[in-house]
Amino acid sequence: MDFDDTPQEATFRQALRMWLATSRLEGYDPHTFEQLDYDTRFAIQRNWQRKLHAAGWVGVNWPKEYGGRGATIGEQAIYQQEMGRVDMPGIANEVAVVVVGPAVIHWGTEEQKKRYIPTILSADEIWCQGFSERNAGSDFANVQTEAVVAGDDYVVNGQKVWTSFAAQADLCMLIVRTDPQAPKHRGLSCLLVDMQTPGITLKPLVQINGDPEFSEMFLKDVRVPKENLLGQPGDGWQVAMTALTYERASRAQAFHLEPIFQHMIAAAKQVQIDDHAAIDSATVRQKLAQFHIEMQAIKLSEQRYLTRRLRGEQPGAETSISKVAGSELNQRMAHFAMEMLGPYAQCAESSSQYPGSGFWSRLALTSRYYTISSGTSEVQRNILGERMLGLPRG
Repeated sequence: MDFDDTPQEATFRQALRMWLATSRLEGYDPHTFEQLDYDTRFAIQRNWQRKLHAAGWVGVNWPKEYGGRGATIGEQAIYQQEMGRVDMPGIANEVAVVVVGPAVIHWGTEEQKKRYIPTILSADEIWCQGFSERNAGSDFANVQTEAVVAGDDYVVNGQKVWTSFAAQADLCMLIVRTDPQAPKHRGLSCLLVDMQTPGITLKPLVQINGDPEFSEMFLKDVRVPKENLLGQPGDGWQVAMTALTYERASRAQAFHLEPIFQHMIAAAKQVQIDDHAAIDSATVRQKLAQFHIEMQAIKLSEQRYLTRRLRGEQPGAETSISKVAGSELNQRMAHFAMEMLGPYAQCAESSSQYPGSGFWSRLALTSRYYTISSGTSEVQRNILGERMLGLPRG
């Protein structure tokens, strides 16, 4: 694979880099952002997405007819690299841009695309995904939330858990069981649900880092019009796998790791160990070098995915490699930073020892989540063993 930009890619990179260099976001400071309350951080992320959207920098790889730039796969990779380099806060409607939008584009009717697509990129309508249940997390085929046909509607009853951004969401991509007699994988369907529909109740779930990002969702006699079915009855498993594959493929781990690594280098230059900057310690430098090596290995591994896409192939099991390696490296980096900060690592806010103390204490807690979201490390290892190595099912 040629790692150099083509002339077209070089032009794309330069245009994005110039726009980022001249763009500012009111209220955003990467060193104190994590110390803001959840609602304030979400509002800043929404403002950032709207700013990006106004300039045409959201959903860059989406087709132009759906509001994207029609960027190539290589340009999408450049986009991720450049966004990681500037350390901005991320977008508010990530679930919709990364997961829901591609699924609707792939499976939706023209009416559904016209209705839902335009407001995703602008963050005018926020989405959540109702996938996980108490007994259907890693065993996704075990979804029990039921949808029964009643006239022109589906009537939904059941319960979802760990629903990200449900409290902020206007709409939900909901996986339900429409045929209890069919094999587990084949009896599922996908509904696009208005979160203001009577019968939906939310119970916030506060995470270990203090954020109420997740909610438990209860559905009692929730009526969803039949035209809100995404795909055909029984297509729910395939729709969900499409969504999850794009989620894993779009979340290039190196893109998320680069700003964390840069924060760590800055911390090592400021934090004192035995009256010397931490970075003067051979042990610290060795750790930083190891993290850098692993990060570069993940970048190269992600080129396998990029190569497949450039050949016109769909994302495959190789996306699980970077998911496992990246999420676990994220965790190790956060924990090492906590060790380096010593007692100041416990500060939830900036300290006199190091202004970014609060960043690391939150990241150390949040990093536990990354090995679970988008499929646990255990599930990803099963995927790699079965689909790439040909090992028997455990």
